[in-house]
Parts: sequence; structure tokens; C-alpha cells
Amino acid sequence: MEIKRHMKIVGQDGKHVGIVDRIEGDRIKLTRPDAPKDWEGRHYYIDKGLVDSVGGDLVMLSVDADSVPTTANPQ
Repeated sequence: MEIKRHMKIVGQDGKHVGIVDRIEGDRIKLTRPDAPKDWEGRHYYIDKGLVDSVGGDLVMLSVDADSVPTTANPQ
């Protein structure tokens, strides 16, 4: 199954990580509201290599939510 817009992303621990905005190459772009507060509303990204499974409207990662490395787009 492919990752689609507005799917929920959770860590291996079941905690919320974000909502898919779209796929950009090997990264998943998450919606702005899920970005950390100090990122001033910028989008952030996680590596698709962290995806463990995709089913229904849920993307499950292979790491806990607190361990997900993220990067921001330049403002």
C-alpha cells in the first residue's frame, strides 16, 4: 500500500508523529501544524526509510515517536 496525503503517522510506540502532507522523493513531508512550535510553522520531513508498515489510513514507523529524526525546510 502506498503512503497518501492526510494519513496519520505514528511511532512504533503508537504515539502521534504527524500527518502526511505529501511525498517528496525519499522523504515524507508532514503538515505544518505538526511541526515543533519553535519551527515557526515550517513543514518538516521524515525519511521514508523509517516506515515499517502502511495500512488503512495509518503509517507505522520502525522507531518510537520521540526517536524520529526530522528536518525542516528552509524558510
